[in-house]
Amino acid sequence: MVSKRLYLIDATAFCYRAFYALSSLSTSFGQPTNAIYGFLNMLNKILKKEKPEYLAACFDVSRNTWRLKKFSEYKIQRPAMAEGLSSQIPFIKEIVLGYGISVFEKEGFEADDLIATLAKKAKESALAVTIVSSDKDILQLVDEDTAVFSPYKDEGLLYDKGLVFERFGLSPQQIPDMLTLMGDAADNIPNVPGIGEATARNLVRDFGSIEGILKNVDEIKQEKIRESIKKNINLINLNRELVALDKDMDLVFDLDKLKVSKPNLKELFRLFKYLEFNKFLKELPLEPDTQAAMKIEIIKDEEAKNLVTPQGELFLYGQGLKSLVFSDGNKILRMDHSGRNLTGILEDEKVRKTGHDLKSLKVSLAKEKVSLEGLYFDTMLAGYLLNPSKPDYGLAGIAWDYLGKPTGAIPANEDSLALIIQLRQRLENELGQKGLLNLFNEVEVPLAGVLADMQICGIKLDLELLEKISKELEERLGKLIQEIYALCGCQFNLNSPKQLREVLFVKLKLPVVKKTKSGPSTDEEVLRKLAKGHKLADLLLEYRQLAKLKSTYIDTLPSMVNPTTGRLHTLFNQTATETGRLSSSSPNLQNIPIKTDIGSRIRQAIIASSKDNYLLSCDYSQIELRLLAHLSKDENLISSFKMDKDIHRSSAALIYCLEEKDISGPMREMAKRVNFGIIYGLSSFGLSKDLSISLDEAASFIDAYFLRYPKVKLYIQEQIERAKEDGFVTTLLGRRRYLPEINHKNQAIRQLAQRQAVNTPIQGSASDLIKLAMIQIHSLIKSKGLKSKMILQIHDELVFDSPGQELGALAELVKDRMENVLELVVPIRVQMKKGRNWLEMEGIK
Repeated sequence: MVSKRLYLIDATAFCYRAFYALSSLSTSFGQPTNAIYGFLNMLNKILKKEKPEYLAACFDVSRNTWRLKKFSEYKIQRPAMAEGLSSQIPFIKEIVLGYGISVFEKEGFEADDLIATLAKKAKESALAVTIVSSDKDILQLVDEDTAVFSPYKDEGLLYDKGLVFERFGLSPQQIPDMLTLMGDAADNIPNVPGIGEATARNLVRDFGSIEGILKNVDEIKQEKIRESIKKNINLINLNRELVALDKDMDLVFDLDKLKVSKPNLKELFRLFKYLEFNKFLKELPLEPDTQAAMKIEIIKDEEAKNLVTPQGELFLYGQGLKSLVFSDGNKILRMDHSGRNLTGILEDEKVRKTGHDLKSLKVSLAKEKVSLEGLYFDTMLAGYLLNPSKPDYGLAGIAWDYLGKPTGAIPANEDSLALIIQLRQRLENELGQKGLLNLFNEVEVPLAGVLADMQICGIKLDLELLEKISKELEERLGKLIQEIYALCGCQFNLNSPKQLREVLFVKLKLPVVKKTKSGPSTDEEVLRKLAKGHKLADLLLEYRQLAKLKSTYIDTLPSMVNPTTGRLHTLFNQTATETGRLSSSSPNLQNIPIKTDIGSRIRQAIIASSKDNYLLSCDYSQIELRLLAHLSKDENLISSFKMDKDIHRSSAALIYCLEEKDISGPMREMAKRVNFGIIYGLSSFGLSKDLSISLDEAASFIDAYFLRYPKVKLYIQEQIERAKEDGFVTTLLGRRRYLPEINHKNQAIRQLAQRQAVNTPIQGSASDLIKLAMIQIHSLIKSKGLKSKMILQIHDELVFDSPGQELGALAELVKDRMENVLELVVPIRVQMKKGRNWLEMEGIK
């Protein structure tokens, strides 16, 4: 009885299956990863569940195999391997080798043949075999010591001789005979005419084998089948060769090499980081490798005052005073008690603070009544500026990128601080080489302190109003549901896509607009098209919108109010977008739909902090179009802004060759769509879809636009060419966005990169501009001793909470800084409003 077992993976088959089964996955730089991800899931399942001692992965090399030489139409119906898949195979092989697993491949042979040969040699070496495959033809190898494991369908299926017989009514050795008769559509092996799987199975079962069938062909009762077999002896003989697996290949069988060796964790870390596989990265059992030659000391609280001299640099890491570790760059220290005596240094703005995500540390320390000042160098922000396309900016990832160290989760604060100390100079040098040091020092790091103060301050909510809106919505949703049921003539779960599909397309027989893998789509785009001919779709859209607003905001916001402060403390994310724009989360206040009545009422629930205070809203007017005028230097665009014209009416007048007074509302709306659309790479297809006009009409309108604004078109062309040449584009302040996909072979991917090349300098410059304004306004509010607080930043809008007596001075200060923070060739304008809540506001000059 064998005691050891060899596992053999049909790797190529799993690569194909994963590629077509999973939705498209790719890295931030465009490398497809769906096949790699699916294969890895399967491999990890085998490694964790079976813990194999011996394992090999078998790959096809090419389609030029001995079977193709025998039968020129073998697999001819299959298209060549998709580029998206072929680019992933080398990574899969590298990962397999990184796990310490052998790879087998041989020109002229398929993976199945390799598996058959290795299985035979394993048996000769007294090893049991488990083949990991979901292909039917591999079942012919099953015997007393060989099983086939298909890892799909829950826990998978393990085919031994009994299960093969239960599935097919045949022994494993009879599977090739069945395939000989029925053929294999997947490999384009033709069946004997008139014979399918059931007939083939019955014939083999009745006569035992192909030999038995041919010897006793006259005993076959069905005349058509009998005659078909007699007429197709040559086909049967060919098929027998094609379906049989080659067990006698010239392969070196070395048991020691088949043994799963210790994984190369550093190589796997490199691959998973490159492929942006955070899930698999977290599963790697990596130990910190900081190589820190610094001694860790515990010091008494009273010694803290003399740690760092003024103008010195203090390295910090932790989440609060008790967990804080710190260093002067020579040794790592930790306080013996509460760390309270460190407060003086932490609050001294002359002592320069270096750390990772200093904003979060400042917010954490504020809960302990400590104000972290003197923010100086942040390794997270440095990593973000150097590569704004990464999915995250954890310390482990940045340490790998710039120190080449796989550090896992970095369990100890001391290890993290050691990495920060090592990264500090390396990152500063990189920023300097790429011309990003000024942007880092003058914008991103100071902004971290501003955002921390905004998070600490928080936002006041009208909880009674939210409760009232929630009850109103509950009632409104109830009525909507009843209307929907009445129109459908039945009740069902509105949140179930499956049940909704059944009602829309089976019961009501509405036209199918779009299909997905699971059936007809019921997404928003589909419902909007169906709404043109059926009221039900309109009601479903309204139901979805209201239900989402209720669950996302109305019912959730009150639960997020901090019980201690009585305020909502949204998180401002500084490293979440490639253009430099800020985002918010927990909750995301940037996604509140302001054009709907319920969305507006959510704004109404954001209120001034007291009855004596006002909210001041300051919103840049058409800042991206003004930046387009500045960057493109187009005379007509510049002239319109300098003359303070209505830019959309002015554009419409130029395009339609009319006086501005003769421009109708629809004409202005058309021009508005194009004005803003140009910034985002609007195409004639997009405009025709957006405005429900013909492609020709949309193309003519865009052509007319560029005729009137020729330097805008030139700017777009130049930006695309610059991106192709440099591989990146920059904002006015030098912020970079890398666009490796700008030369991609895939047209859709390439065109997306082209749109980003045009949009990023505009949107990114708008972001830089408002960030600079925030920093200067925040500094002036503090220096003037004002009690007003900046509480929100939403795209191009800043919101302040101000005592009534300060409102005039604050408005004047904010307007001056926002409009004059950068000098453009066109004037910058800010629209200002005040009110007790964020909805009901009146304009101020």
